[in-house]
Amino acid sequence: MAVIKPFRGMRFDTEKAGELKTLCCPPYDIISEEQRRAFIAENEYNVIRLELPREGEDVYARAGEVLDLWRSKGILIHEDRPAVYIYEMEFNAYNKRKAVKGIIARVKVEEFSKGVILPHEFTLSKAKTDRLNLMKATNCNFSQIYALYMDEAHTTLDTIDALSKGDADYAFTDDDHITHRLWVITDEAVLAKLTADFADRKLYIADGHHRYETALNYRDYCRANGISKEGDAQDYQMMYLVDMEHPGLVVFPTHRLVRDLKNFDKHKVLDGCEEYFEIEKFSSAGNINAVLGEKYRAGKKAFAFYCGKGEWYLLTLKDIEVMAKVLPDVSEASQQLDVSVLHSLILEKTMGIDRENMANQINLTYTKFFEEAIMGVDKGDFQCSFILNPTRVTEIRDVAAAGEKMPQKSTYFYPKMITGMVMNDIGVD
Repeated sequence: MAVIKPFRGMRFDTEKAGELKTLCCPPYDIISEEQRRAFIAENEYNVIRLELPREGEDVYARAGEVLDLWRSKGILIHEDRPAVYIYEMEFNAYNKRKAVKGIIARVKVEEFSKGVILPHEFTLSKAKTDRLNLMKATNCNFSQIYALYMDEAHTTLDTIDALSKGDADYAFTDDDHITHRLWVITDEAVLAKLTADFADRKLYIADGHHRYETALNYRDYCRANGISKEGDAQDYQMMYLVDMEHPGLVVFPTHRLVRDLKNFDKHKVLDGCEEYFEIEKFSSAGNINAVLGEKYRAGKKAFAFYCGKGEWYLLTLKDIEVMAKVLPDVSEASQQLDVSVLHSLILEKTMGIDRENMANQINLTYTKFFEEAIMGVDKGDFQCSFILNPTRVTEIRDVAAAGEKMPQKSTYFYPKMITGMVMNDIGVD
C-alpha cells in the first residue's frame, strides 16, 4: 500500500561548508531564538537558516534566496544517483545506551481516509500555515516525518542492519550526546528490494503530523496552480521509516502542569477522584517514577498527582470498564489510553478543564521533563502537576488503525531526528 522510492538527496559539502555537526540542528519547533542565533554564529551555513528563517521582511522568500545561493556555490550538493538513506540515532534513555535505526526515503502522500498513512494526534493550524509557506518558497523538505511500519518478520530491519555493519558514510555526536549516523545506499537491487517491502504496509505517523498535512496541502496547491501533476515529485514527502517493534524505540510521557485554575483545592480534587481511583499518599517525589513504573508493568492506569514540597498522591484506576461509559463514541483503544483516563475522569470531570481549554492550553502546560513537572509546582509557578507513564507504541498503532487521533501532547518520541544530514529537493529526481 505505501509507495516509497529512492531520491537524490541534497546534502552539505562539508569541505566547503564546514563540519557536519555545525551544519545540522534539532527540529525547528523545539529551538529558541537564542539557540537559533547561536547556531548561525557558529556556522553561517547552518540549516536553521532554511528550516526556521527569520531574515528579511519576507522570511520565506529570503529562505528561498539563501537556498538558491547555497546551491549555486556548491554548499549544497545532490547525490549522483537515487538513494535510500539508513539513519541511526544512538542515545541515552532510562540510564541505558540505546539505538534506533530506520531508512529515509520519499513516500507518496495519501489522504488519511485512504488508510495507507495514518495519524495519531491532533494538530494546530498555525504550524501548518508556516510550513506550507516555507515549502512554497523553497520546494524542499529540510526535515523528515517520522513514521512506523509493521513487519513481524523484520525483513526490512534485517536488510538495513546487514547494510550498515560497516562505518557510516557520515556521523557526528551532538551536544546532547546523541550520535547520528547516515549510510548512503545506491545499489539498485537493494533499493528495489526495500521498495517492494512496503507494497503491502501501512505507515503510522509517530512525529511530524504538521509536516505531513502540509505535504498534502502543498501537493494540492501545486496541482491547482499547474506546478505539478499527479505522479510528480510533489506527491512525495521525505520520511524516516522505523520498524514498530524496533528495540530502540523510546516514547517519553508528556506530563501536565495546572496553572491559574480558579478555586483550586487539592482536597476537592482528591474527593472527586475517590469514585474512580484508589488513592495512596506519599511524602517524597523521589519514588514517583519507580512507583509509576511498577503500575505500568502491571498494565494499570495510574498517575502521580503532585501537590508540591514532596507531597503526591498515587491515583490508580479501579475499573477500566468505566471508560466505555465516559467515552462511548470512540474505540476501546482510545478509551483505554492513559491520557484519555486522565483527561476525562480527572481534568474534565473533577477539575472542570474542558477539551477546548486543553487544546488552547488555558490552564495546562505540557512538559516531557519530570524535573520541570516537580520544580514548577515547588516554586509556585503551577498549582499541581500530573506525572504520566509513557504511551505504548502498540496503543499508538491501535488508535491510528481505528481511524482516531489521540489528544495533543500524548506522545514524545525520543530522540528527535536531526535536521540537515539529508534533505529532499523536490525539484531534483
